[in-house]
Amino acid sequence: MNNNKCKICRRTGQKLFLKGEKCLSPKCIMIKRAYPPGPERKRKTSAPSAYKRALNEKQKLRNYYGLSEHQLKKYVLGILAKQKKVQDIAEELIKRLEKRLDSVVFSLGLAKSRTQARQLVSHGYFSVNNKPVNVPSFGTKKGDIVALKEGKKKKNIFQSMIVELKKKETPIWLEIDKNTLVGKIKGEPSLKEIIPPAEISIIFEFYSR
Repeated sequence: MNNNKCKICRRTGQKLFLKGEKCLSPKCIMIKRAYPPGPERKRKTSAPSAYKRALNEKQKLRNYYGLSEHQLKKYVLGILAKQKKVQDIAEELIKRLEKRLDSVVFSLGLAKSRTQARQLVSHGYFSVNNKPVNVPSFGTKKGDIVALKEGKKKKNIFQSMIVELKKKETPIWLEIDKNTLVGKIKGEPSLKEIIPPAEISIIFEFYSR
């Protein structure tokens, strides 16, 4: 599974941080093999077509957030349907993706990767406004309180996480009590702050065809 994640990054030609902190270490495969997997003769390709470039950008974003094709398409088409009411469609897409519960858990520092965040949410580790939520795609909003359930705090993974959290900076639109592991959504994520690994406008063009 881990090797498959590395292949995804190699295929897109960009670090997508699918293995969390391991991607920041010298052992990251993108340092030694920053080229597509497969036989050497297949690595030398001509400049990609407009379609292939758009497809690659879509795959970058999809894999970065751990979305299925259906999920990403639903987000994009939903925004396009309300385009006249949205000031910036790229900004709106990133807001929706960042405010998913699994993304919030990861950004708060309560998981080492988005994959782990998705698994923890699915297994019922978190509550939103004191109500249990086990749907990774659950959309949070400003003012929501995201908390690790009391019964889960004693697990070793979170005991060590408390120490690591004290060294990390939290995005300005979020806040977290690093002792109780209770987070709050105090603002809105911005495209400027997030800096996604893909060119968002091209993705909208891809689904508009």
